[in-house]
Amino acid sequence: MRPLILLFTLFTLFTLSCSSPSNDIETYTPKKVDLEIPEIFKKKLIAPIIPETNPLTEEGINLGKKLFFDPILSKNNIQSCAGCHNPKNSFSDIQSLSEGVNGIKGDRNAMPLFNLAWNFSERFTWSGSELSIERQVFSPIRNPKEMHGNWTTIIKKLTTHHEYPNLFLKAFNTTKIDSLLVAKALAQFQRTLISANSKFDNFLEGKTNLSDEELKGFQIFTNENKGDCFHCHGGTQNPLWTDNQFRNNGLDSEFSDLGLGSVTGDPSDYGKFRTPSLRNLIFTAPYMHDGRFSSIEEVIDHYSEGLKNSETIDPLMKTVNEGGVHLTNDEKKNLKAFLLTLTDSSFVNNPNYRN
Repeated sequence: MRPLILLFTLFTLFTLSCSSPSNDIETYTPKKVDLEIPEIFKKKLIAPIIPETNPLTEEGINLGKKLFFDPILSKNNIQSCAGCHNPKNSFSDIQSLSEGVNGIKGDRNAMPLFNLAWNFSERFTWSGSELSIERQVFSPIRNPKEMHGNWTTIIKKLTTHHEYPNLFLKAFNTTKIDSLLVAKALAQFQRTLISANSKFDNFLEGKTNLSDEELKGFQIFTNENKGDCFHCHGGTQNPLWTDNQFRNNGLDSEFSDLGLGSVTGDPSDYGKFRTPSLRNLIFTAPYMHDGRFSSIEEVIDHYSEGLKNSETIDPLMKTVNEGGVHLTNDEKKNLKAFLLTLTDSSFVNNPNYRN
């Protein structure tokens, strides 16, 4: 072989060997996971919303769960997502306004987290400020009143951690950790938080009976001339127990928090907040966007005789001029009895949702 050809051959082999992937870096194919959709949801709802850009995988969900309970995402490693979204409280907070890492109270009550994969309004948070779970993740992590994390610092901590680089590699087949992957992992875990095993769910499935008091409460709930709760919170046809829409439910005549209006800038949206699910109310006190009501009784009293008028009051609050629907004490007790049938103790005790 001529010297020039030999030299060219050796150079080519050397170049190929240098440009080939390192044998030290493995490639992974994350294991796809399908949500275990409850029968009550299958019968009443369309399929859950799982974005094509972030499919559920076993590795991604496990990574998201670990991140959710790890204070590594916060300033000085002192607060995790679970610090304000406690599984024991249906992933909500017992404080009216949650306290962040800097000892400052936040602006709103921490919303419970469950059945997020069925949020067909595609707006998240009390004010609808985010358009996906993935995007919602960024706000509490950065917010000085919440976790006050710095992404440059967070990525450095995750990259130098003894476990996370391998977990991200397995979940997303990359050694490069960034904020988008953190958000994707957290969103995957949150989409697995499903609550659908209450007494009322079992009643609809023919597995149990309701008491006379609970049945009377349900009749009040669905009666347009009494409780009239079903228009916003659904009923037998909506097992989410929320329409996921944004409404002014007569809390104030003037607004210190504009709610959806702070996002859209539209005065007709002032004072509108997300309709929360009625599931697991026994675990999620205090209630409303600012946690102003400490008990279910106070919430019922508000709709019974505490409505306040304003320019953006929802038309469904048609009894606002009378202050509410004016339930009797027995009707209030029956309504509460029914609301408690929406309690899903198996959800808050699910070991898969614990650290």
